[in-house]
Amino acid sequence: MIKLICVGKLKEKYLSDLVNDYYKRINKYHKFEIIELKDSNIKDEKNEIEKFINNKDFIVTLEIEGEKLNSIELSKKIDNWLMNYSNITFIIGGSDGIDKSILEKSNYRLSFSNLTFPHGLFRGMLLEQIYRSFKILNNETYHK
Repeated sequence: MIKLICVGKLKEKYLSDLVNDYYKRINKYHKFEIIELKDSNIKDEKNEIEKFINNKDFIVTLEIEGEKLNSIELSKKIDNWLMNYSNITFIIGGSDGIDKSILEKSNYRLSFSNLTFPHGLFRGMLLEQIYRSFKILNNETYHK
């Protein structure tokens, strides 16, 4: 299973529609779950995030300081992670970031850019890239 744990609720309908569209697309390839947590303070968010991860998960934290990949590189990583772990868990933190103790559990730190994005928009971008990865891995047209 692939899980996305994200702090903060989507408020805008257009972002909800975007996320729901890619959620459905990804689920055609692999079981996918989105877990939305309340945006509060970083310590409370840490406690909530920890409820949804376990030691067998391959944890990918989304961080500005993380490694930058192109879409093909990301697809290869996802393929490798799925072969070696039962769950991949992506984590998008809240407005204060991700608690240090969660970052220490991260197996991979991924960055899309040095830019800061609105959380809802970034959630849509991540889902699009996960979907694109499955299209690439299945040699299907879309990613060009």
